[in-house]
Amino acid sequence: MSLRVVFMGTPEFSVPTLMEIVGQGHDVIACYSQPPRPAGRGMDLKKSPVHEAAESFSIPVFTPKSLKDAEEQEKFASLDADVAVVVAYGLLLPKAVLDAPQFGCLNLHASMLPRWRGAAPINRAVMAGDTETAVQVMRMEQGLDTGPVCMSETVAIGPNMTAGELHDQLSGLGGDLMVRALAALSRGGLGEQAQAEDGVSYAAKLSKQETRIDWSRTAEEVHNHIRGLSPFPGAWCEMPLGSKPERVKVLRSSVATGDGAPGALIDMTDVPVIACGSGAVRLEQVQRAGKKPMSGSDFLRGASLREGARLDKGDRRDE
Repeated sequence: MSLRVVFMGTPEFSVPTLMEIVGQGHDVIACYSQPPRPAGRGMDLKKSPVHEAAESFSIPVFTPKSLKDAEEQEKFASLDADVAVVVAYGLLLPKAVLDAPQFGCLNLHASMLPRWRGAAPINRAVMAGDTETAVQVMRMEQGLDTGPVCMSETVAIGPNMTAGELHDQLSGLGGDLMVRALAALSRGGLGEQAQAEDGVSYAAKLSKQETRIDWSRTAEEVHNHIRGLSPFPGAWCEMPLGSKPERVKVLRSSVATGDGAPGALIDMTDVPVIACGSGAVRLEQVQRAGKKPMSGSDFLRGASLREGARLDKGDRRDE
């Protein structure tokens, strides 16, 4: 049975779910997304990926800054939806909005709840060194990601997998999972299971302050930090590449053997190998400011670095 769906989402992660819902023949009567934001060199207003995808299907798009006022809540209720599907929308839904659709609101969340409730579950799972996660359909309630889980798909996190790679995998799986949930809902057979009370953790929004690499941590922790922030916003360090230290993003790494002072360049045979608080990491892929990503070996060929140099300390070959 086709359902009348209001879709609520903003980033690229949400787009496959919208496309799957449309492809399965459901009537997406409206789409809610974050307002266009200034972007690019000209800082022109840019629509969100969901906004653009919805318009390509001729779906009406609403971009309120808040859903707290009565007028916006009445507008939402007047859509007379069977269900709202929420995927990384970015606004809190008041009780009046949660209760408006006949079958309530279903959220697609990228973690194994109750672990990593909140804004950045993919990044946090990788940064913590988790070996598995999930994408789940949950019934929304007023608490932060506290509602019962309706469907789940578990995914392994490889030891070198980046947050970007995990994002793409979960995004694709999420679209398929949500349309299966909608099919079950339309038959009256969508089950629910309350979340466990133990194991709750919160995936706080990423901050700029935590993107800098701390070489005093263990090699495993540094490696997880790098891949958990790759490709965006990117973990970084300062390197002695000119008259003053230059900020360089590290996009890929691997755990290596070796030791030395934390932040010291201890091997330049193939790619830069940097000592950590214990162990070391290989810088497999980096990105200098204003340039494209490059392999660690290509970076070494063009960098003025010397073995023993301390990253974040300003050491240069010509000193």
